[in-house]
Amino acid sequence: MASISPSPRTIEEIFKDYNARRAGIVLALTNDVEEFSNACDPEKENLCLYGHPNGTWEVNLPAEEVPPELPEPALGINFARDGMNRRDWLSLVAVHSDCWLLSVAYYFGARLNRNERKRLYSLINDLPTVFEVVAERKPIKDKPSADSGSKSRGSIKRTADVQPKSTPKLADESGEEDDDEHGETLCGSCGGNYNADEFWIGCDICERWYHGKCVKITPAKAESIKQYKCPSCNLKRSRP
Repeated sequence: MASISPSPRTIEEIFKDYNARRAGIVLALTNDVEEFSNACDPEKENLCLYGHPNGTWEVNLPAEEVPPELPEPALGINFARDGMNRRDWLSLVAVHSDCWLLSVAYYFGARLNRNERKRLYSLINDLPTVFEVVAERKPIKDKPSADSGSKSRGSIKRTADVQPKSTPKLADESGEEDDDEHGETLCGSCGGNYNADEFWIGCDICERWYHGKCVKITPAKAESIKQYKCPSCNLKRSRP
């Protein structure tokens, strides 16, 4: 029903699958909401909302086999369509969709080790939930800390002659603290761990960090950028 062949195995493949399924569900609950609502006819049998790995969505009956190939989403979402305020109904479907997306990602990631699962969740957690998108609720930012503080506007651009340990870190932090604080910092593009010997750049919009090489930004080029927007934020801004 909502399967992909072959199954994604690496962290990058699983995250790509999650991202595409999420995009399909977001589309159903926002731009395609009328079409989605019509597909959820309460007169029909139990229906589920699926997000597919190609970025599309589908309202359909759950798989009949037991156990199913993948975890199944919430059943019978159509029955509440006319019994609830539409906004509340869409928000409820969004919450259950978030749960389903996580269950599918961790179904694929069951064979990952502890650190790999932690990295996968970090990538997923950097994205707004479907509920946050549908409810137009902005994600709550973490309180300022050594790590979040290092992503301030003043530390975005780096020059070639800056010592590697300064990226990303606060000016008054020691190199030892830098390794501790940024050991879990991941590249928003490739998902790679922070490495003090590589050039990184932070997005002024979403505040994610990227390897310069992943977004094709050199230290010299960064010096001429007043406000850096990562590829994802540029894509969102260009959409109608």
